Amino acid sequence: MAKVAWIGLGVMGYPMAGHIRKKGGHDLTIYNRNAAKAEAWAKEFGGKTAPTPAEAARDADFVFCCVGNDNDLREVTLAAHGAFNSVRKGAVFIDNTTASANIARELYATAKAKGFDFLDAPVSGGQAGAQNGVLTVMVGGDQAVFDRAQPVIANYARMVTLIGPAGAGQLTKMVNQICIAGLVQALSEGIHFAQKSGLDLQKVMDTISKGAAQSWQMENRWKTMSEGKFDFGFAVDWMRKDLDICQNEAKRNGASLPVTTIVDGYYAEVQKMGGSRWDTSSLIARLNKR
Repeated sequence: MAKVAWIGLGVMGYPMAGHIRKKGGHDLTIYNRNAAKAEAWAKEFGGKTAPTPAEAARDADFVFCCVGNDNDLREVTLAAHGAFNSVRKGAVFIDNTTASANIARELYATAKAKGFDFLDAPVSGGQAGAQNGVLTVMVGGDQAVFDRAQPVIANYARMVTLIGPAGAGQLTKMVNQICIAGLVQALSEGIHFAQKSGLDLQKVMDTISKGAAQSWQMENRWKTMSEGKFDFGFAVDWMRKDLDICQNEAKRNGASLPVTTIVDGYYAEVQKMGGSRWDTSSLIARLNKR
């Protein structure tokens, strides 16, 4: 049993930390900006709470973090009460935040200078994946450090893969989001087209889902999309944050992302429709309003 700290109890972090406690049996100390939520987690899962990230991380073998963006990540790691001020030498800091590759590399270097290790480890699988402990985790960092941390990460994951050096996890998450953006838009157009054509959508999807058009999005979202139900976790606001990270990285590395840029604009339209908290499958809503 390891001593583990967890920073950030959002819709993803709350159940992920729970799996480490219940499935892994590890000794957990929790920090969350909303202290009442941390207390609720501790009551549910039996861990301890701390008043600051630094206090949570003190003496931990592994420190996990899952917050909103680069600025949040800097606040909980590098600020006056940040975790990097107290992580012990030889410990591992695992960041599950979807953030930029630049901050991953920066925090990796800072951790090394302070005598501990850092892995960028963003996740895919959404709220349901977090709740069920079946997330996909894409990791950047050193092999030996990954080998130490992987058994703990595995408590909330069905796949944990070391992709490459620091930042590679975040870059892979960008690939994931780029692919999803195009897939959801194409699926939205296909469903919209089928509806306008008067086809039996159930028969259409039962048929084409067994062919080359099959995807996770099709299998899990076509029906709810056709019914205008968009309450399935990963919000449009979060997707736009992620796609902004993708586009900024593309400017740096010279990649061309024409479809991603267009779909990001479509998500902006969904936001204007009041869909900021709808899930990402809500792209179909802008087609059906026309």
